[in-house]
Amino acid sequence: MNRRGPSMNVRVGRCRYRSPVICASGTFGYGTELGALADYSAIGAVTTKTVTLDPREGNRPPRIFETAHGVLNSIGLENPGIERFCREIVPALRRMKIPFIVSIGGTTQSEYEELARILDRVAGVKAVELNLSCPNLRLKKMVSQEKVLTKKLVAGVRRRTTKTVIAKLTPEVTDITEIARAAEAGGADALSLVNTYYGMALNVETGVPRLGSVYGGYSGRAIKPLSLYRVWRVYQAVSIPVIGGGGIETADDAIEFFLAGASAVSLGTVNMVYPKCAAGIKKGLQAYLRRRGIPRIARLTGEGHERAKRVG
Repeated sequence: MNRRGPSMNVRVGRCRYRSPVICASGTFGYGTELGALADYSAIGAVTTKTVTLDPREGNRPPRIFETAHGVLNSIGLENPGIERFCREIVPALRRMKIPFIVSIGGTTQSEYEELARILDRVAGVKAVELNLSCPNLRLKKMVSQEKVLTKKLVAGVRRRTTKTVIAKLTPEVTDITEIARAAEAGGADALSLVNTYYGMALNVETGVPRLGSVYGGYSGRAIKPLSLYRVWRVYQAVSIPVIGGGGIETADDAIEFFLAGASAVSLGTVNMVYPKCAAGIKKGLQAYLRRRGIPRIARLTGEGHERAKRVG
C-alpha cells in the first residue's frame, strides 16, 4: 500500500477510471445538470441518459412514483436525439473533464449500430453502454431477454466501434448467466448489472395505476439482494468485468457487490436523493481497504467466492 492509501483505480474493458464508483444511466441526467450538488472528484465515470437516433418525447405522465421501499419510473427514453446530443451535450461533458459513458438505445439492431458508428468518431466518448432493455418491435420483448438477439446485437455494435462496449442487462430473465455469456460471445468488453425490475402501483381510491404507462421499472434499496445475487452468478459465468449495481446506498452495500464479483459499482436511485453519495461511498471503501490491509480495490473483486470456498 502506498503512502496515499489504497489504489482506487479500476479497469472496465478498455477504460481506466480513477474511482470504482460510476453513476448509472437515467439517474444523473447527462452528467452536467447536478453541478455543485455532486462531488465529481469521487466519481469514476458518469453514464448519460440513454440517447436514441431521433428525438423522443417519452411516455405519458405520471412517469415517476415513489413507493414505500423504492421508486417506479417509466420515462420512456425521453432524449433530444443523437445529433443534438453530439452538438450540445458532448461539448459540455468534455468541459467537465470526467470520463463519460454514453448509453444508447433503439428498437432495431440497425439503430444501435448507427449510433455506435456515429459515436465512434466523437472525441471524448470512451465507452458506449447498450441499453438492452428496450422492447424489440417484432418479438415484443427486451433484447436482453433472448440470448441469440443479445449476441447478434452486441456483435453488430462491436463491428462498428473501437470504444469500450458495455452491455446493460435486464434481470427479468430465467437465467441471466445465459444472456451474459451471449453478450460476452458477441464481443462485449464489460457487463452492467442490473437494470430495473418490472413493477407497478395502484391508487386504492381510484383504482388507476400510478404510472401513465401502467407499469415501469422498479429500483431502490429493496432490489439490492436480488441484484447482488445476479452479479454473483454472472461473475462465475463470464471472464469480462461486471459493473454491479441495484440498491447501493452505502459503502457496505458497494463492498458486497465487489465481493460478489463486481469490478466497479454503479449508483442509481440514491443519486436522486443524495447527489453527493459517491464521495461517502468512496471514502468508506478506502477505509475498509485500509482496515483490511488491501492495497487496491481491484483485489476485492470476487473475494467473496474465495471466502465461500474456504468456509465450504
